[in-house]
Amino acid sequence: MIRAAVLLALLAAPAAGGTLEGRLVTFTVETWDDPAAPYLAARGRTVTVGQGVEFGLEPEGLTGGLDVVPVTVEIGPTRIELSYPRGAGRFYEATFNGYVLRFETDCALFQGVAIDRAATTMQVTEVRAEAGALFINVSGLDYGPEARLALDLEVADCPMS
Repeated sequence: MIRAAVLLALLAAPAAGGTLEGRLVTFTVETWDDPAAPYLAARGRTVTVGQGVEFGLEPEGLTGGLDVVPVTVEIGPTRIELSYPRGAGRFYEATFNGYVLRFETDCALFQGVAIDRAATTMQVTEVRAEAGALFINVSGLDYGPEARLALDLEVADCPMS
């Protein structure tokens, strides 16, 4: 009887989801109307997701009149937060102007992505996931010290690559 109660309790508990913690991720900035001919493809940086800020990008120098906007990216187990500590302005308008986070995995890592509207001040409308990559389009949006973007993620329980 006790074993049956424990088994029922385990079956009733939701399955544990995955986490981004400990995963290898490459973060880059891309600007393009045609992905085969980008206006800007910044140097990617690769880190292992852990505690604190994973990326603090700074300008890299002009490429075709474009440069990286300073951005801070903090990745938690199921959340990504972006902020703009310095400068203010408007992102260049293109079909895609934003961030690509590529996680090292062979499976579809993201089962769901949602903008946390309560913690987000930017009017981001396009965030999409493809396999182990996350694309965040900030084309034409304003940025500055008050600008924030927070994403809540449903992460699959994929094996670490």
